Amino acid sequence: MKQKMEDIKITVFTPTYNRAYIISVLYQSLKRQSFKNFEWLVVDDGSQDETEELLKQWINENNDFPIRYFRQKNGGKCCAINKGLELARGELFFTVDSDDYLTDDALEKINIWEKELSKKQRYCGFAGNLGISECETPNHLFKEKYYEGSALDRYGKVDGERAMVFYTEVHRKYMYPIFSEERFMTEAVTWNRMAHDGYKMRFYNDIIWIYEYREDGLTKSGSRLFIDNPKGYGLWLRERAIFLKYNWIEKIKMYYTFICDLSGKYTLKQCSEFIGASENLMNLLWSGRTIVSNLKKMCK
Repeated sequence: MKQKMEDIKITVFTPTYNRAYIISVLYQSLKRQSFKNFEWLVVDDGSQDETEELLKQWINENNDFPIRYFRQKNGGKCCAINKGLELARGELFFTVDSDDYLTDDALEKINIWEKELSKKQRYCGFAGNLGISECETPNHLFKEKYYEGSALDRYGKVDGERAMVFYTEVHRKYMYPIFSEERFMTEAVTWNRMAHDGYKMRFYNDIIWIYEYREDGLTKSGSRLFIDNPKGYGLWLRERAIFLKYNWIEKIKMYYTFICDLSGKYTLKQCSEFIGASENLMNLLWSGRTIVSNLKKMCK
């Protein structure tokens, strides 16, 4: 019997672009879930392959969970996430990439973890672990079964990528800013804002998400994505510096690295606008590269 839409606990949200060749692996893992009170919401970010045909076929299959498919003009992952947040009907919002898959008990653990959170405290959500298999992860394991902190702890006490799960109503307050000419922004922008506003997160050791870095994936694209989308890149760095209370040496290192990353494609004036620093300072840093290099060595 299919779950009523208004009673859905978890929205498993998948933004996808040209993943018809691999998305069935995720679909099969959803069919194997021991916990059934969820929906699979897919936003197709302008795919030019057979993604639409596949999803329409799966929607008509006799699944234990509803599948909802929406197609939009290509705008990048964060634009797709914004759309997913608008459409989601679950209490929890769990973004899962279309080229990865879940362990069979992933959603069951998410349901249990949510019940463990104190309603008297201000949580935006929690996170499971990612692994290259169900028993192998490159991430650090905490001494206890979980670590209590915030998303800003990802810059120190919580390493690696994590399976982030948010309360839908909280995440809707933190939609991604969109720059019309850009197609990428790190998801950490909204996570950092939640943490800065006082929202807590709990990070669990258990692996619930299995991944493999692919040649056509976002992670493999590396620094090129940041260079090609400088406004989003600059916004993330600028806010991170504020939220983590960078000292002046840390800020100089950040500005200098930003210039080095973007100097081959953008002017110093553009770089200063992207990251919110004065043009005079950026010119000074660029002309005094030897001094900055020595300062960076001092901070190691």
